[in-house]
Amino acid sequence: MRNILHCDLNNFFASVEMLKRPELRKVPMAVSGDPNRRHGIILAKNQIAKKYGIYTPETVYSALKKCPNLVLVKPHHEEYEKYSKLVNDVYRKYTDRVEKFGIDESFLDVTESTNIFGSPYEIAYKIKEEIKEKYNLTISVGVSFNKSLAKLGSDLKKPDAITVLDYENYKEKIYHLPVEMLLYVGKNTKEKLNKMGIKTIGDLATSNKYRVVKHLGKLGEQIHNYANGIDNEAVKLYYEKEERKSVSKGITFESDIDDIVTLEKEFNKLASSISFSLRKMKLKGSVVSITLKDNMFISSSRQKTVEYTNSFDDIVRHTYELLDEHYTPGTKIRYICIAVANLKNQNESVQLDLFNMVENVDNEAKNKKKEVTEALDKLKNIYGDKIDYASAIDIKITN
Repeated sequence: MRNILHCDLNNFFASVEMLKRPELRKVPMAVSGDPNRRHGIILAKNQIAKKYGIYTPETVYSALKKCPNLVLVKPHHEEYEKYSKLVNDVYRKYTDRVEKFGIDESFLDVTESTNIFGSPYEIAYKIKEEIKEKYNLTISVGVSFNKSLAKLGSDLKKPDAITVLDYENYKEKIYHLPVEMLLYVGKNTKEKLNKMGIKTIGDLATSNKYRVVKHLGKLGEQIHNYANGIDNEAVKLYYEKEERKSVSKGITFESDIDDIVTLEKEFNKLASSISFSLRKMKLKGSVVSITLKDNMFISSSRQKTVEYTNSFDDIVRHTYELLDEHYTPGTKIRYICIAVANLKNQNESVQLDLFNMVENVDNEAKNKKKEVTEALDKLKNIYGDKIDYASAIDIKITN
């Protein structure tokens, strides 16, 4: 049996800001973007602000309506990175299997450490107290036999707490909880599960697995396993590089966009950047997806499987198709993103279907277009975003 910890720094951004300005501990405070721009979103808050019902991410405008005397602090990301590294250095004193799960969260596999440092609970307690003593930061720790339950455990009791979910007690402690507390069950997945009559983790655990998979695909199988305590994913070594699974690029607008023509122009820029990144890494992908987030922070994502590509033309064309199919005209959009996934080395052979064989008959035109792309890539390496494929690569090549 493995012994896994999930360590979560409590109110991390706000806690770091209060280290620099201790007077903020006595007032409701929040870290936020510029309230005068569309980046005016609550990123973190202290415990006093939490009592006012302030949550992340909500607008500064909304938060100030709840708490007019809320003190707003701009973020200092370099400080957050610094303390994140210091805290992870503490984790690494107890095990080399430390996997970061964001700037403020990490998984630890302490299976091989118990002979030296004591039981998993004792290790969690030592880590928690050392971080508190050294850096005046608190963490919540979940202790379990796999990653997903350890993550859930750290969410159950905050701040400055340890929760153990073992084989004997995990059903009793989690089956009554709402299903959205489970790892990877977001808003859209929750709504789909609720429509199926699945509202708690226990409901999911005892549901028909094949029915869940039918509605949710691979994710359905994964979360059904999690609800039943099944998760064999290993904790990676601290410096172990994870194979890149996707390349993505997004942008948050300063003001909402509500017409498809402007959205297409913005997607053009993102597709240009992604196609360049893929070629630079010598990768191609076969899944193109777009994400739209409206002015009420409701996100929707759509994807399609395509032939392996790193071409700007291909990526932007598939992006337009997804946008045309799924965007409702007039919807105010605040954020967009393109991602290309299911990556492989561009030199690996790809079996072409009959359709592509027909498309690729004109090899001379194809080669000329490749030459143009390579020339633009060289210029982009020098001049960066000043080189725009959206206006250059669409030139029709003729003999």
